[in-house]
Amino acid sequence: MALKLMYITNRPEIAKIAEKAGVDRIFVDLEYIGKELRQKGRDTVKNRHQINDVERLKKSLNKAEVLARVNPIHKETAEYSSSKEEIDGVIAAGADYVMLPYFKTASEVKEFIQYVDGRAKTVLLVETPEAGEIIDELLELNDNDEFFVGLNDLSLGYGKKFMFELLEDGTVEKLTEKFRKKGVFFGFGGIAALGKGMLPAEYIIREHYRLESKAVILSRSFCNTEIETDLGKIREIFETGLKDIRLLEEKCNNHEFDLLENKKQLDEKIKLIRDGIR
Repeated sequence: MALKLMYITNRPEIAKIAEKAGVDRIFVDLEYIGKELRQKGRDTVKNRHQINDVERLKKSLNKAEVLARVNPIHKETAEYSSSKEEIDGVIAAGADYVMLPYFKTASEVKEFIQYVDGRAKTVLLVETPEAGEIIDELLELNDNDEFFVGLNDLSLGYGKKFMFELLEDGTVEKLTEKFRKKGVFFGFGGIAALGKGMLPAEYIIREHYRLESKAVILSRSFCNTEIETDLGKIREIFETGLKDIRLLEEKCNNHEFDLLENKKQLDEKIKLIRDGIR
């Protein structure tokens, strides 16, 4: 297996570099409704991509898929269009996948599926405790193509200080066990380049393999294009970073690691970080 790697950008020149290096999906992020309030004080990425970004990226890419994260289910107001209009827009623009964030009820998911109406694949972003509680019900809908566990908001929902605590406390494992039993495609979280990040990416990738996850996001710290603006250096970051990730994955596929031992080491590192934050 090889993880589906996703990268968030609305810039065609960056998307082309990512695609050529081996990124599987370009992630367009339209979500903003309620996000600023619930993530206040957190060093998180808050994008304001537009529907026309989907079309621009789709036209610029050769093989990478385009995933569009829309806003949570909402009605039309004076400030923004309705969920139906937004979903119709990203599909018309060429989105291969439409992701629903921050839902809490099955009725929201059913409404989302109805709006997509089979015109694109759907991804349910599980990032509220309430969503976690109804996973069994969602899995019985049989209309959802993929699930993704969003560690940032989900950790906030559980009152955690560090999002990867959800790997240590069993929350992610319980969810992924349900996904595996149902045979659905799923992923979780994000990673930096190997050897970098508060929690080194190699430990997280090996945990993806232990849990049989299929997808992960390359985080802002993997390549922050707001800081690094030279396209040549950005290209080098992607080429080197993805080569390292794929080599590590090859070792995972060849069973060169004790994944249970990695889990123990991962938990210890998470506890140290958590205690340092508190």
